[in-house]
Amino acid sequence: MNVLFICSRNQWRSPTAEQVFRRYPSLAVLSAGTSRNAKKRVSIELLQWADVLCVMEQKHKNRLVAQYGRIIAFKPLHVLDIPDDYLFMDPELIAILKDIVPEKLGLTAQETESR
Repeated sequence: MNVLFICSRNQWRSPTAEQVFRRYPSLAVLSAGTSRNAKKRVSIELLQWADVLCVMEQKHKNRLVAQYGRIIAFKPLHVLDIPDDYLFMDPELIAILKDIVPEKLGLTAQETESR
């Protein structure tokens, strides 16, 4: 499953999610940002590559729908509701991601053990 994690600047939240979930053998993961100042910006190519989109906040979903509605119309899009309060690889952010994301992606307990 190809999963694209999206936040605003692709600086802290989505790169952390990419790092955490790249260890899962059933997933291929990338991250991007919606802002013009993002380290890696969301693109048509990234959206086409993704099977599932995980955005950190509702505003990210709104931007994607406004800009790329036709491309993402039939893709699962999960709003994780993670505010921009964390730095890259913050232990609390990692714990939140590990708690929320596997269920959203339908991962089994076997796939999430020891990660």
